Amino acid sequence: MTSLDAGLSAEALRTDAVAAGTMRPLSTTYRVQLRCGTDFDGLIPHLPYLAELGISHLYLSPIFTATAGSTHGYDVTDPSQIDPALGGMEGFSRLAASAAAEGLGIILDIVPNHTAFSLENPWLRDLLRHGQDSAYARHFDIDWSRRLALPFLPDPFEDMLDRGAFSLAEEDGQPVFRADLGGGASLSVPLAPGGLPSDPGPDALRALHDTQVWQLRHWQTERDSVTHRRFFNVTSLIGMRVEEEDVFHDTHELILRLVSEGLVQGLRIDHIDGLADPVAYLHRLRQAVGPDVPVWVEKILTGSEPLPVCWPVQGTTGYEAARQILRLLTPAEGLARLDGTWRDATGFQGDFAATVAEAKDEVVVNELAAELHQMIALAQAYAATRRAAPGPESLREAVLALLRTFPRYRAYKVDDSSGVAGDRRLLDQVIAQAAETPRDPGTVHLLGEALCDPDTPEAQDFARRFHQVTGALVAKSQEDTAFFRYNRCLATNEVGAEPDHATLTPEAMSDWLADRQARWPHALTLTSSHDTKRSEDARTRLLAAAQAPQDFAALWAETEPHFPEEMRRNDGWYLLQSALAIWEDGRDDLADRLADHMIKALREGKVITTWQHPDEEAEAVVLEAARALVARWQADLPDPAARLIARAGPLSLIQLALKMVMPGVPDIYQGTELPSYALTDPDNRQPVDFAALADAPSAPGLAGQKARLTRRLVQLRAEHPDFFDAAEVRLSAQDGGLLELSRRDGARHLTLRFHPEGGGPGPVLPGHDLLPGGADWPLRMSCDI
Repeated sequence: MTSLDAGLSAEALRTDAVAAGTMRPLSTTYRVQLRCGTDFDGLIPHLPYLAELGISHLYLSPIFTATAGSTHGYDVTDPSQIDPALGGMEGFSRLAASAAAEGLGIILDIVPNHTAFSLENPWLRDLLRHGQDSAYARHFDIDWSRRLALPFLPDPFEDMLDRGAFSLAEEDGQPVFRADLGGGASLSVPLAPGGLPSDPGPDALRALHDTQVWQLRHWQTERDSVTHRRFFNVTSLIGMRVEEEDVFHDTHELILRLVSEGLVQGLRIDHIDGLADPVAYLHRLRQAVGPDVPVWVEKILTGSEPLPVCWPVQGTTGYEAARQILRLLTPAEGLARLDGTWRDATGFQGDFAATVAEAKDEVVVNELAAELHQMIALAQAYAATRRAAPGPESLREAVLALLRTFPRYRAYKVDDSSGVAGDRRLLDQVIAQAAETPRDPGTVHLLGEALCDPDTPEAQDFARRFHQVTGALVAKSQEDTAFFRYNRCLATNEVGAEPDHATLTPEAMSDWLADRQARWPHALTLTSSHDTKRSEDARTRLLAAAQAPQDFAALWAETEPHFPEEMRRNDGWYLLQSALAIWEDGRDDLADRLADHMIKALREGKVITTWQHPDEEAEAVVLEAARALVARWQADLPDPAARLIARAGPLSLIQLALKMVMPGVPDIYQGTELPSYALTDPDNRQPVDFAALADAPSAPGLAGQKARLTRRLVQLRAEHPDFFDAAEVRLSAQDGGLLELSRRDGARHLTLRFHPEGGGPGPVLPGHDLLPGGADWPLRMSCDI
């Protein structure tokens, strides 16, 4: 019998931890998004609630100094300083001490790949002033064959020069080149040491500008003229060369000090695939933090791609776990019926793979045009060392073919030290397939040699850049384009998911769970994060549409006549699902939130509008339809929508139970103890009402059920981490379509039974009932541990 069954409360767990003066064993993490009104001191009063909930670790978004007003912290300007906006080092020390007093560890989200390409970045300012003589010149990933492009101007340089927008000034005793951007905004760029013109007229200012290592440019030129490595296509973030030992030291010194002083107990690595050599980086980090500090990587695994077993980490942050839960609960027949209705209603043709291929063709020559040009130049340099003479067009075709064909975020080193033999096979397949399309397949094979056997500096430069660009291309083509075009069932359009492989048999899921338990028992399991396209309960609303396609078809038939005639029906299909995903009675912000999201969805989809060239007239048609839909539903929610919402509730509880019981460490995103209906960032970073969370277990209906089930299972894992670390796992089909997930470690066992479509959970299981009160549950759970 568990101690919980014997009456040991969460408060007792907390008291024991405090009395012992020790951190709790890793069992469940709780993700908190700092900024947007939440700083260190503001979080401290809520730590007793989190400790009582039963979590073991507080998992924080980036804490290092970021650009002024940053809402997320990934735009770090100074990795050697904790952001004063959050409370600085003193505030973080108070938070760490308060967390330790509650027995809670702290996990930090760190960003080794990039910092902000901003004049607020002190290392970048030093580089702009001193060029390659700067102590930080090699910290940044810059193409020094050209002047460093600063695409910060609202208009072309010469136009601004003609209207007198530039001047010279002095800041902190140093000269700067100042630009008036209009509207009261300006920027000041550090000037190289040396004489300044006595008469700073237009000709003198132009001449002075032309002698700098940097070059101010119109922002619209960033598409193909940037000279620094970006994060995906985000020009405002600049890549860091952490593969260099001194850069690793400077960017990680504070992180490692926080770990060594016991203020931080774990690390989450943002965008591991952006690094030049992820494997070497992780080994260097592991050596620096020691063997006992858990490390997780934000890694998107595509299809059946495994996480390399040689990586010295606990696992990923868990997108693949969310994907597998979703696939298990998605019925193939229902999804096929929904697919047919969608195609009839919208005229959409083709499969998801074709949608991604089309998006890749667009993205690589538009958003990633700068990266494409850089890769062609690197290919040319490599070809010259092989005494090959492919022309520029042959090189362009070969590079494009390799990029378009590559199916996942990246491959890793294929030498013996990587332990990733499968990556060599993948590269061979990509090269063979890519060679089928260009007029000169020999050039593809030539570049393939550099990817498979980079034995010269030129080959290494090309291979490194290729492996960094493939991730950007997949992410921008799939997650940020195709996911907003292939609108069949938005539940399947999720980070790490594959809409064309949207279902999973119980047998396949059982095998996957067993493999996870054997290889990655401490990988994180998420169902919501700051990066998911939809929060977990919004996703089950959309999953309900696949389970009851007749209801969604009826909802579409009722809604479609209200849409403007000039609006694309595929956009209407997306809009209808999004409204269903976030619907909550009594919310007065739904129209604004839905409209804001539709702007993002339309511009990411790049069919009628884009971020670079927005068509506000075309957008207005969709936004008007969104606001009108919300108004109609507020007056009278359609019956099919009500049925889908009701169906989604049991699916939310089943999803939660699977997350908490399956192998891995559950990660709770802030506020999701209660049902969470949010769309993609920034909608999913709404402020958290911790007072409401504390009272949530007594709430009626789904809210109370989810809060009670969360608390019950978090506390169970807190009390028995050894069981969940070691217990074998099996998922099996039972009579009546039921599924049963069992965990067993010797005589100790736990059983979860449910119907994947939220139906009746079957008879009561033998053992000690784990459901925290109430009879109306879509699942059965029992244990004897």
